[in-house]
Amino acid sequence: MQIDLSTIKTEEQLHALLSSALSFPDFYGHNWDAFCDSITGLVNLPANIEFTGSQEFRLAMPSSYHQLTTGFTDLKIEHPNINCSVEWS
Repeated sequence: MQIDLSTIKTEEQLHALLSSALSFPDFYGHNWDAFCDSITGLVNLPANIEFTGSQEFRLAMPSSYHQLTTGFTDLKIEHPNINCSVEWS
């Protein structure tokens, strides 16, 4: 699965994109705590996610980029049974 981050300019846009692309539940709270809850058990993540446009996104929204990458890094550490490979391009 590819998720294009290159046009994201606000955190609202980012959470709407993540919610749609990853099929988060309707009650998704559009914040980082809700994101972590969703990826650690509320949805079945695809085996592979490629975030395209990640460099543009990192430059435009460094704090959100950090939150997003940290969320997936923590997922691998804290939930090794969830098999989801993430690439940043």
